[in-house]
Amino acid sequence: MQLPSIMTIVVDNGEDSRYRSKPLMTIVIERVSVSQQVRRRQDRRAEVVLVSGWSGPTATTARSLLEEGTILVHHDLRDVAQGVVHRTVINSDGRENVSILELVNGCVSCTVRADLLPLLRKLAVRSQVRRIVVELDRTLEPEAVCWAIENVVVSGVVGQIDGPASRDVQVAAVLTCIDAESWLSDATGDDTLAGRVAECGNGPGDDRTVAQVVVGQVEYADALVVSGNAADPLAAAKLTAVLARLAPSVPMLWTDGARLDVRGLLAVVPANARHGAFADPHGPLLRGEPPLTYENGVAIVEFSAARPFHPQRLHEAIDTLLDGVVTARGRIWVATQPENALWLESAGGGLRVGHAGKWLVSMTQPEREAESPERRVMAALRWSDRFGDRDNSLIALVHDADPSEIDRALQWALVTDDELLEQAQWRHWPDPFGDWHEEPCGTSESPFVDSEREDQA
Repeated sequence: MQLPSIMTIVVDNGEDSRYRSKPLMTIVIERVSVSQQVRRRQDRRAEVVLVSGWSGPTATTARSLLEEGTILVHHDLRDVAQGVVHRTVINSDGRENVSILELVNGCVSCTVRADLLPLLRKLAVRSQVRRIVVELDRTLEPEAVCWAIENVVVSGVVGQIDGPASRDVQVAAVLTCIDAESWLSDATGDDTLAGRVAECGNGPGDDRTVAQVVVGQVEYADALVVSGNAADPLAAAKLTAVLARLAPSVPMLWTDGARLDVRGLLAVVPANARHGAFADPHGPLLRGEPPLTYENGVAIVEFSAARPFHPQRLHEAIDTLLDGVVTARGRIWVATQPENALWLESAGGGLRVGHAGKWLVSMTQPEREAESPERRVMAALRWSDRFGDRDNSLIALVHDADPSEIDRALQWALVTDDELLEQAQWRHWPDPFGDWHEEPCGTSESPFVDSEREDQA
């Protein structure tokens, strides 16, 4: 397999530069093959551009993309407490069509999903529509929306075969808007959505934190619009360092509101950006080429181990991933669960541990052959005679934490040499992760992913 080549674009702070970075920034973009670019150009499906953001100029950004052949869709949740959602569709000439939707089962995300997916399919078949801009509510995460577009079956649309919205549309880009002054504070706090806003996505069962939302919005972005200014030069330097590591190779448009060339920003989105694709929990954890240096208290901490975690000690060590850490994620191997990999993900003061599928060593031969060649190659590189492809692989993005403390805590949580000799006893150890785990404890589901079918009356 041929590795992609790299090109570097240096963006300066001059007044004539459309894409300004504070401070000077180098954007590294991986080139893709000509055939991949040609395939995207030949795709005749309508493009979808998602505009997300907890704060920042989301409405201005979305509306700046209106031109001939473009339609904008927005679901306004300000009156959700009264049981209604306002849906606005804006045509390229500025004409607005406002509809009032009743909540489905008292669930905001269910209501938006049930309306948005059929609407995308209906709009996409109009001959004059080339692009659909979806301005997401601040509480919605673009990854969940992209998952729904790709996977949720829409049925009952007149004149169209039942299937997901991806039959008719393709995600061209995800733009995330952030506010330079408040984003880092939101990304490292432990406020819950319910404590900050009334329209919190999944209703009473939505226990997401603001940090989980804002970090997910940036991490999944193909381009960023950063508005305003940080509180002081040190805060600006720290924000820049965090963004460079959380969203490496992603073009950024810094704006004070005077200029907002979003179309120009879209034009420099790399061809090999996510474009709505989903990360493989068994793939590489570092996407792009993030800086691995220590800068203004910001650094990426990498941890790997070829032995499992003791479940109780890991449960205690997890606290180190919640203090001074922007985000952490990765595969974990718990001694009490030899069949399955677990996926750990944290943002600010919120953390979740969930199921990431079987290890290859636990699969049957047909199951292994169904896995991607990339996963099988990566597993072969670390395969051991005793444990197969089982391993622990984590990364943490710190902003105010000692990387050595995180490493020591995770090393302490691993099984000891003596415990390695007692493998038969591992299954009998108490396991706080038996039914997965969330910190703070509770249950939560991402919007859009709790159903695999949407019926359109």
